[in-house]
Amino acid sequence: MNTASTPTLHDLPFRAADFASLSAALDYAARGNTGANFYTGRGKLYATLPYSQLREDARTLARKLIGMGLQKGNRVALVAETNPDFLKFFFACQYAGLIPVSLPASIKLGGHATFVTQLRGLLESSDAEIAMAPAGYLSFLEEAGEGLGLSMIGDPEAFDQLPDNEAIEFPESEADDIAYIQYTSGSTRFPRGVIIKQGAVMSNMAGIITHGVKMGPGDRCFSWLPFYHDMGLVGLVLVPVAAQTSVDYLDTREFAMRPRQWLNLMTLTKATISFSPPFGYELCTRRLREGEAANYDLSNWRVAGVGAEMIRSETLERFAKALAPAGFNEKAFLACYGMAECSLAVSFAPLMGGHTTDCVDGDHHADHQEALPIESMDEPGRPRCFVECGKPLPEYNVEIRDEAGKVLPDRRSGVIFVQGPSVMSGYFNAPEETRAALSEDGWLNTGDIGYSVDGKLIITGRKKDTIIINGRNIWPQDLEYLAEQQPEVNIGDALAFSVPGKQEEVCVLVIQCRDSDLERRADLVNRLTRLVRLELGIDTYIELVPSHTLPRTSSGKLSRSKAREQFIGRHDPVNLIPLAARETAADYTGLNQESA
Repeated sequence: MNTASTPTLHDLPFRAADFASLSAALDYAARGNTGANFYTGRGKLYATLPYSQLREDARTLARKLIGMGLQKGNRVALVAETNPDFLKFFFACQYAGLIPVSLPASIKLGGHATFVTQLRGLLESSDAEIAMAPAGYLSFLEEAGEGLGLSMIGDPEAFDQLPDNEAIEFPESEADDIAYIQYTSGSTRFPRGVIIKQGAVMSNMAGIITHGVKMGPGDRCFSWLPFYHDMGLVGLVLVPVAAQTSVDYLDTREFAMRPRQWLNLMTLTKATISFSPPFGYELCTRRLREGEAANYDLSNWRVAGVGAEMIRSETLERFAKALAPAGFNEKAFLACYGMAECSLAVSFAPLMGGHTTDCVDGDHHADHQEALPIESMDEPGRPRCFVECGKPLPEYNVEIRDEAGKVLPDRRSGVIFVQGPSVMSGYFNAPEETRAALSEDGWLNTGDIGYSVDGKLIITGRKKDTIIINGRNIWPQDLEYLAEQQPEVNIGDALAFSVPGKQEEVCVLVIQCRDSDLERRADLVNRLTRLVRLELGIDTYIELVPSHTLPRTSSGKLSRSKAREQFIGRHDPVNLIPLAARETAADYTGLNQESA
């Protein structure tokens, strides 16, 4: 396998995921000299895993699993820490005809009890037969699996001790076989297990490699994304194998603590492809010291993918400006749209086109669900700019529909429906949820809101997040953006949602505020109240909370629904009164100070 400091070299003809199954993709990649590298938070290479070695280890482990008496289709739960063992177990399942289920490796979701409860729910939902966790997570997994009747719960070393029978034959893998179950982040209820078949994921990866990213023999990937998230698993674990491309990994927790290590390792490895949700780019920019950018070399970075959540143009512009001295090309930004229910990708913006925005009259859009373009930011009406996510991959159909199911024309906002070869087969053991999301003719209700312009897809929010006040659709991102423009508030420090009031819904804006001075806190609340009323024409209940209060999903996204649940737990929503109806800001700020 090539070392971390050299570009990927192919000693076999490049193939763009034109395989029948994931195991066939690894069989082919193993004939070359590419593979995976794993780095510590200090940027030190601690493990290399050539695809040839991955194949050998996975096949050995697959025989051991079959030798336990496991049957084709049994589920295998894997705590997905970023290390070589996860790859070995995931591909062992592919050879053995078993179905891997990735579990989150994140104890900081709410402490010991919360993490154990989450793991137990996933074990029960997936009806797992066996489960694996790295040593550091094993005690949590054992506690979560107590009394569930699993055949085995162990760490990699325990599974290594199982007997190996080389005479065992592997079952044939077919396109209609389930490749894996991918649990969604799940913010409104318990996460749902997305069933992805072999043919579906192979088709999606072929589209990503050939049309979305246009990968070739000279590419190399880098990722800090969690292996239990669809972008991390499909985009940066499975795609590199299917494209015979080397990939370098940094653990997600290490990135969160040292985000500049991403830039350092992109420099070291000369990686050409790396993806991130917007918050990753924002975190890097925020932690970058003055004059430090010149220490990096990002000139090889040709695809800086961005997706998984709402994309803000300002976030990308700040990153590009800050890293220009490192040779980062702002045209490398590649906005995309997708979800676990489609394996991963649905649409991509054009390569090397940077990011483009569609600016519309925000008030008209909120009132009439129509995106009227504005030529100048000085035109009357509140401007609202959305990043374009490009056109769907070949063989995918996208429709924007209203509440009655009618297909809408360009620039009319509605729910996004997708049909294509990689759409899920359904949710595991959840027929009602499947019927609600997937029609008999294969159309998926994504739950996302957006509109189209000349075939290009533009995402405006999630249907479940829409705030309706006085009959108007208010997007929470608009409120959060106004908060984040204040000097006291960082990107990602605000969440907006609505709660039931005495007579109608009350709009709530929860902001993480580090300042303990009562007068400055009162000034922030007053200023934002006036700004929201001026810009959006509504009154808002603003609550200031300490740092690290806003909840996130297992994949790292801020969770409005969880924040809403926590807010209701702290307050009686029926008695909430927005600041505009109070006599003095001092009274309100005093209440906020108590809650902080």
